[in-house]
Amino acid sequence: MKILIVDDDLVSRKYLHGILRRYGYCEIAANGKEAVEYVRASIERKDPYDLVFLDIMMPEMDGDETLEVIRNMEEKAEISSGQGAKIAMISALNDKKNILSSFSKGCEYYLVKPVHHEKIKEIMEEVTSPSYN
Repeated sequence: MKILIVDDDLVSRKYLHGILRRYGYCEIAANGKEAVEYVRASIERKDPYDLVFLDIMMPEMDGDETLEVIRNMEEKAEISSGQGAKIAMISALNDKKNILSSFSKGCEYYLVKPVHHEKIKEIMEEVTSPSYN
């Protein structure tokens, strides 16, 4: 499994990496613009990410905008809806408006900070199960 971790907070990136590296190869981006370049390069190499953990509140390009750009790149690359990277949004925002907004832009998961190891484990069990997708 190929995983991209996107967060502007170093502690959060290290925490997520510590958990996710058990499930596959992880790359780390410190902001949305960097994440977009990682995703673009992976699609061009025909080796796209399986899973992206994407923080919402980041400078320059926030997670919502990054999510939209990723989904647009996948569409242009003719990656069918539902066949692209599974995206887990991470946010301190726990209101319905933000949650629904993220899902409407194409994420599969929404995690509220502080993110607990057990919640990540549930997601990983789901995306690695043979019956998923």
